[in-house]
Amino acid sequence: MQNKVFSVRDMAFAAMGAALIAVCSWISVPALLPTGVPFTLQTFAVCLLAALFGWKLGLVTVAVYLLLGAVGLPVFAGFKGGLGALMGVTGGYLVGFLFTALVTGLLADKVSRRFPLLLLWMVLGLALCYTFGTAWFVLLYAKNTGPISVATALGWCVLPYLLPDGVKLTLAALLTGRLYPFLNKR
Repeated sequence: MQNKVFSVRDMAFAAMGAALIAVCSWISVPALLPTGVPFTLQTFAVCLLAALFGWKLGLVTVAVYLLLGAVGLPVFAGFKGGLGALMGVTGGYLVGFLFTALVTGLLADKVSRRFPLLLLWMVLGLALCYTFGTAWFVLLYAKNTGPISVATALGWCVLPYLLPDGVKLTLAALLTGRLYPFLNKR
């Protein structure tokens, strides 16, 4: 008999998780800076799901979300969708959610889901997302508009989001501690 990579339960969780990320992307405060990056709850959902599901299912969940957006469903912030939204200057942050899910889920699975460590895993995952997204932003902004320094990109795309993201990650880590025992009961 062949081992299944994902059970029906896992596939249902991935679908519900992708839907949760979409809903959290729609809950947003419009961008106040020239980048056009709004404040959303996506980082909360990605970190929560990665911590709850672990790295494999968390990564699949984020990939499903990105694929839904890539084919044109309006799952991204501002009800946007399509390859244009995904491949735009801020698309690197969306793709960076894959790194967040991988790191957060892997460390949660292999090391610990205790609050202080889980919060650290989420911060590490989000730091990778910020790094990838900022590099993508700098390259595409330079191509489309003109050269921009990394410091300017960080000032536009990362620094204004540090405090709100810190709050979101803290809530995600706390909620993981409450939900994980129920999610994994058989």
